[in-house]
Amino acid sequence: MMLLHRLPLTCLFLLVTLCPGWSLGTKATAADHAKSPNIVMILVDDMGYGDAQCYNPESKIPTPNINQLAREGMRFTDAHAAGPLCHMSRYGLMTGRFPFRTNVSLWRKQPLIESNQMTLASLLASSKYKTAMVGKWHLGFEENGYDRPLPGGPVDRGFDSFFGIRASTDIPPYFYIRGNRAVSPPTKTIESRNTEGWSKIQGEFWRAGGIAPGLELKNVLPRFTEEAISVIEHHEEKSADQPLFLYLAYPAPHTPWLPAKQFRGQSGAGMYGEFTMMVDHMIGRVLKALKKANMADDTLVIFSSDNGPVWYESDVERFDHDSSGGLRGMKADAWECGHRMPFIVRWPGNVTAGTVNDRLICFTDLLATFGELVGKELSEDAGPDSISFYKTLTGQSEPDRPTLVIKSSSGAMTARQGPWKLITELGSGGFSKPSRIKPTRGGPVGQLYNLDDDIGETNNLYDQKPEIVAKISAELKRIQDSSASRTLGHQNRQ
Repeated sequence: MMLLHRLPLTCLFLLVTLCPGWSLGTKATAADHAKSPNIVMILVDDMGYGDAQCYNPESKIPTPNINQLAREGMRFTDAHAAGPLCHMSRYGLMTGRFPFRTNVSLWRKQPLIESNQMTLASLLASSKYKTAMVGKWHLGFEENGYDRPLPGGPVDRGFDSFFGIRASTDIPPYFYIRGNRAVSPPTKTIESRNTEGWSKIQGEFWRAGGIAPGLELKNVLPRFTEEAISVIEHHEEKSADQPLFLYLAYPAPHTPWLPAKQFRGQSGAGMYGEFTMMVDHMIGRVLKALKKANMADDTLVIFSSDNGPVWYESDVERFDHDSSGGLRGMKADAWECGHRMPFIVRWPGNVTAGTVNDRLICFTDLLATFGELVGKELSEDAGPDSISFYKTLTGQSEPDRPTLVIKSSSGAMTARQGPWKLITELGSGGFSKPSRIKPTRGGPVGQLYNLDDDIGETNNLYDQKPEIVAKISAELKRIQDSSASRTLGHQNRQ
């Protein structure tokens, strides 16, 4: 059978034109699905915009494999996580819904994603994809003891298989999950750990709690790499007639920073840089596995990070390494470093290699983008805040993304329109100090920046541009009061 998924878009266009009855529409046949590429989404954890050398030539961290992805694909410079914390970010990624629309703090006790919500996985599964997840979920399970099934996780939200952990490798209990069961329940305990010379949330930091017998935190990152490679190899052997969606969610370089021996002393950014080098190495192993399985040319690879780094100004001074890449703030903040992410897409024959794109995009936009990729239009209740950038990937023009809304860890709301960024409070809204600043009498009550002129967010124009503040504030309220921004965005563009 002709492998249509190996053909470039120009050839597919000719097929549509010359072959009556052959369609790219939503009513796809089994043969139509063969054209869809494999998709591998690699999401790393707490990696800064300025850590990879392809984003920051002054980076003290060698990242050859991420750099290669950028050379072979499209590098976005204005891509944003759905929120500046792990669970916020992942919720928006999976659902196409802004995280402020749900109580994401409930992840420890219950699933954040409703059983009837469309996810990236369920969308692609409905288009005949094999769907697999490896790594950090952090979106909750129904927890009734770890010796019992854990409903509400990946395999109940569209994935055919899952091997991973419930949250970060510094949040107990620590144990692997396969499908919806603990591989081994966390019946042992582990004491907390910190590293001298770093803040209490840096270094070899983890919290005390339960841990599965035999599990070592230093082995989690390579273990997930082996599992991802196994998924790729098994797919090529057993399921090559249908496309694969692999979501590989590494829990690193989030703490604990546990670089293997071969990376120690190899970075100019201390143990954080060494652990980030190890992450890059693992990504390289996965990319090599795709090539070895003859899947690289048929695979759309996406690389990004879930939120900003835990890297203080004192760390910049100590190592002369700016993990933020010139952005302001850090993880959890409303400021740019909290949520502006490295984001690279490689898709041979479709995405032009070595290109740089400044389109504003958000993790929530992947659902609509994948929908357009497979020829499925989202229903009104699916991906309410998802705006496709599929045409951008394939070199076509499309309207700018409408208003982007992000909620910081403290609850400060950010609204972005074009170059203008409004923050509803003073302060970082997150981990950077001060998180909140009480307004002074007669002074501004919020922040407004023109990011085209002031990417470092140093010049607050809130009082100088009242008309822009009023315009963006009104649109922010519209979005907060509505159940979806996608339909509002369409209205605004008409």
